[in-house]
Amino acid sequence: MRYAVRALGSAGIVSLSVEAADADAVRQQLAAQDLRPISVAAATIAWPARKSRFPLALFSQELLALLEAGLTLAEAIEALCDKETRVETRGVLERLLQSLREGRRYSAALEQQAEHFPVLYIGLMRAAERTSNLPESLARYIDYRSRLDAVRSRVVSTLIYPAILAVVGLAVTAFLLGYVVPRFAGVYQGTGRELPWLSQLMMAWGNYAAQHGRLLVLAAVAFLAAAIFGGRGWWASGGPQRLARRLPGVATTVITFELARLYLSLGMLIEGGLPILQALRLAEGLLSPETLMRYREATAAIGRGENLSQAFEAAGLATPVALRLLRVGERGGRLGEMMGRAARFHDGEIARRIDVFARTFEPLLMAAIGLVVGTIVVLLYLPIFDLAGSLR
Repeated sequence: MRYAVRALGSAGIVSLSVEAADADAVRQQLAAQDLRPISVAAATIAWPARKSRFPLALFSQELLALLEAGLTLAEAIEALCDKETRVETRGVLERLLQSLREGRRYSAALEQQAEHFPVLYIGLMRAAERTSNLPESLARYIDYRSRLDAVRSRVVSTLIYPAILAVVGLAVTAFLLGYVVPRFAGVYQGTGRELPWLSQLMMAWGNYAAQHGRLLVLAAVAFLAAAIFGGRGWWASGGPQRLARRLPGVATTVITFELARLYLSLGMLIEGGLPILQALRLAEGLLSPETLMRYREATAAIGRGENLSQAFEAAGLATPVALRLLRVGERGGRLGEMMGRAARFHDGEIARRIDVFARTFEPLLMAAIGLVVGTIVVLLYLPIFDLAGSLR
């Protein structure tokens, strides 16, 4: 859920738009950014808020290249601003540069535009200010984004072909039922022959569609508009994730992906120099409401002095492989590295599951579409076969 927030920080009063499970999660995110909330209210909008178009990954890559070349932070951002042609992106860079020239820290400048910079990015940059190693933190974030984007692109590319098949199948079925069947119904109506039962149902639909064509078109348009309107809100409220968690076979993959993203984020923040409790608070925004409750219990246990591996195991947030890697990391002081290894392991596991899904679901979908279209065609031609048999 999105909240409209006014908070007091080192740069004064700022207005933010924060995505979180509830108001308590918003306040914890603000505390992690050294901000004191003044007001926290649920954003009341009819449509989902437009996502920022600021190319954060590209900006981080270009900024890293310029910093490694020897430019100061202000000089690097000024160079990026001068070469930028897109108005919105240039405006973001100009405001960043202005904040730096006014003497603000880089993380404080980012906080003033929190709608373009996620809380994880801001927290990582704040940790970089403590260690005076901004290029290394930028490199960690770039690696983090590249891993997430690789998994997402794999999922999207796997779903594109089935989506095209489904759309084409629905279009062909609608054409047959809305155009071909009514015309066949008109032909068979005057033959006086008794049709098979299923063909009679098909012809009855054809007669109805021929008589009420405009009404059916208007109903289809209204249904499509209602589906789009309601679907956007359902999508923005996390409906697909909730649905996926209830589907057999898919729920395990969704939970594994969520945990892998959590491990990757925590590993990046801990390796970046953030204290573990602060890193845990910053990662809350990545979790679904179902997982967030258990995650907060684990965070409270860690605050009481328990090991992270013990707390995660008790809360059901550690897979068998991740649990062993976390224990190794705790013994050797390499917790951040081991979390990254756990994320990479599960990324490979998710990739294998996606491949299996693609190899099994696509043929099943094609078979289902062929069965529907074939059934309609056979029912249309059954009377012709019957007539041909009577002429022998």
